[in-house]
Amino acid sequence: MNYLNIKEEHLLPVVIELNTLLAEYHLYYQKLRNFHWNILGKNFFDLHQQFEDMYTDARTKIDEIAERILTLRYHPMSNLSAYLETATIEESTGKLQDTEMVAEILKSHSIILKQMTEVKSKADAVKDEGTIDLIGAYIREMEKVSWMLNAWNKDKKGELNNASVI
Repeated sequence: MNYLNIKEEHLLPVVIELNTLLAEYHLYYQKLRNFHWNILGKNFFDLHQQFEDMYTDARTKIDEIAERILTLRYHPMSNLSAYLETATIEESTGKLQDTEMVAEILKSHSIILKQMTEVKSKADAVKDEGTIDLIGAYIREMEKVSWMLNAWNKDKKGELNNASVI
């Protein structure tokens, strides 16, 4: 039974992009675990907890993405070797300074946000509202966390745009 009311073959491009997102999220998740374990210095308490919150969120999203692929009646990618081959996020050493760790995470966010846009574009093309809804919420959440991390990583002289809006 086709409960999705979308032709199965039309969903393949969406599934391909979702599997790529799944791979990116796995590398991102491991990067966060690495940084959580290896953070040192005066920002230890803040970043140790922040990284834990972020990898817990990433773990949930990994499961939701895989379940969305299953909902679309395909198998999710599920091998580490496939994740490493597919993802563009690179592994990181744990021997970074706190600001470097945050910069690495922001770089990963940029990659993930770009991939989420690809997923959303493919889902829009076939009117896959479930995927559009899921990914739209992910984009909003990641943009907010990126803003906060970026603000944390700036010096006190950093400013926002000065354009006035009425």
